[in-house]
Amino acid sequence: MAAERKIVAEYVRRVLLKEYLMKEVSRAGFGGLDVQRTPMGTRVILTTERPGLVIGRRGQTIKTLTQVIEEQFGFENPQIEVQEVENASLNAQIMAEKLAFSLERGWHFRRAGHSTVRRIMDAGARGCYIIVAGKLSGQRHRTEKFKEGNIKFCGETKAQFIEHGYAVAKLKMGVIGVTVEIMVKDAKMPADINVLNKTEAAAVLPDLFNAPAVEAPAEAEVEVTEEAQ
Repeated sequence: MAAERKIVAEYVRRVLLKEYLMKEVSRAGFGGLDVQRTPMGTRVILTTERPGLVIGRRGQTIKTLTQVIEEQFGFENPQIEVQEVENASLNAQIMAEKLAFSLERGWHFRRAGHSTVRRIMDAGARGCYIIVAGKLSGQRHRTEKFKEGNIKFCGETKAQFIEHGYAVAKLKMGVIGVTVEIMVKDAKMPADINVLNKTEAAAVLPDLFNAPAVEAPAEAEVEVTEEAQ
């Protein structure tokens, strides 16, 4: 059981680190976290919408984060690498944070949900699925869902092509949970079929179309002799 406990403790430590960084770099637009072990120490890849806010003036902010990660979370020799998100509208975590912020500003949940879905789909996503749960319009808990395009809920396709993001909006009536799932635009579904014309097929399979024609063997002549009557 010692090995299992070490694995669980390691994952708990990474989850706590993610929650801490989500809170500290919320202004920069937290987009994701990846922790890798290297021979030189620990490599922490932080994806944000505005990397300049994470680095800080003369690198002071990132030095403070490095010190906290090493002392409070126990990661050995952490090296923080900040990467910029290519398209924030296709990052599920950033869009979940933006939707939660819109709810905190007083937007109606339907308006905020449809606006977020439209922005994600206009950015080129293949599918989008948003869940808003909490005290939306009264004292009773309710759940509202917004869906557009193709989305998968299980299987290898979900694990490979679905990005997941979660955020919490704190309102006077209570907290509202926001879940955003985005299917990337380059996702290839198992049922996708691409029909090629003859020119495109020849470019893909040149050996099949450029092979010399094989002549059919000539039929052997059979002499038929009639018996003399």
